[in-house]
Amino acid sequence: MEVLFKIIRQQQNSSAVVQTYLLEVDSGNTILDCLNRIKWEKDGTLAFRKNCRNTICGSCAMRINGRSALACKENVGSELARFSQIQSVENQSNTIQEITLAPLGNMPVIKDLVVEMSSFWNHLDAVAPYVSTAARKVPEREFLQTPLERSLLDQSGNCIMCGACYSECNAREVNSNFVGPHALAKAYRMVADSRDTQTENRLESYNEGTQGVWGCTRCFYCDSVCPMGVAPLEQITKIKQDILERKQAKDSRSIRHRKVLVDLVKQGGWIDERQFGLQVVGNYFRDLKGLLSLAPLGLRMILRGKFPLSFEPSQGTQEVRSLIESVQQKVESKN
Repeated sequence: MEVLFKIIRQQQNSSAVVQTYLLEVDSGNTILDCLNRIKWEKDGTLAFRKNCRNTICGSCAMRINGRSALACKENVGSELARFSQIQSVENQSNTIQEITLAPLGNMPVIKDLVVEMSSFWNHLDAVAPYVSTAARKVPEREFLQTPLERSLLDQSGNCIMCGACYSECNAREVNSNFVGPHALAKAYRMVADSRDTQTENRLESYNEGTQGVWGCTRCFYCDSVCPMGVAPLEQITKIKQDILERKQAKDSRSIRHRKVLVDLVKQGGWIDERQFGLQVVGNYFRDLKGLLSLAPLGLRMILRGKFPLSFEPSQGTQEVRSLIESVQQKVESKN
């Protein structure tokens, strides 16, 4: 079948252009196979990264029809089938199928599909992604783990550093200090590692401002594009849970936000908005500056008749409370 490949091409610090290449391909050809043919048969100037061709190295990550993926993993047939589900009826009627390829996001372009990944690696380095055993006496043989202890590292250990999650991260796009889902997934691997001696220091570091776990917007894009099933958001959530178990509500606004939300839902089935702002931003009336910052919003709500003067618990509050307590008990039993 004939497929028209639309490739977003760009030189460093220049505007992007779209260049098209028509290929006769089989449905089982990978996107990387097609890129190789374009480079070998049609245009030797096309730049892209590749190495193992076997979903191991992560080198060939790029945006394929709008979402970050590995060119060596996605094949033409499955990609056309996936994309046809989100195309308009008019586009589906075209006789020639199309696949659009673009460089990864959140990183500057060097040339064509090759991006400059310094920020990606620097943010990884910021979480100190190495097991620390410095506080332990060096044993006569290596530090051993039980099968259960090792199994806690399996999911996060599957990360191949392809950059797909970093490319799609909304938080990274608006906050240059946020270390990114790849770094925090690796960070959880360190927190969960029974051999590491820096757990408390790590959690303090990952709890700082919006550069750590609280910078995540929970958009789920990182989980949806990860080719290895690492589920970075799930690992970020685990770090948050470890932090919350060690912290009190008074410690920071981020901690209060989570704790107050759960407490209010347990009490009333949904959030009492009057209490939420006062307890989170005003720190239970301790933060005068925070309370004053709420005043303009509260005044506008009162003037427009939108300020809730009373609170009525939702139906099924007891069931909601029971569910939350069951989950909390299950988490506690695992720990």
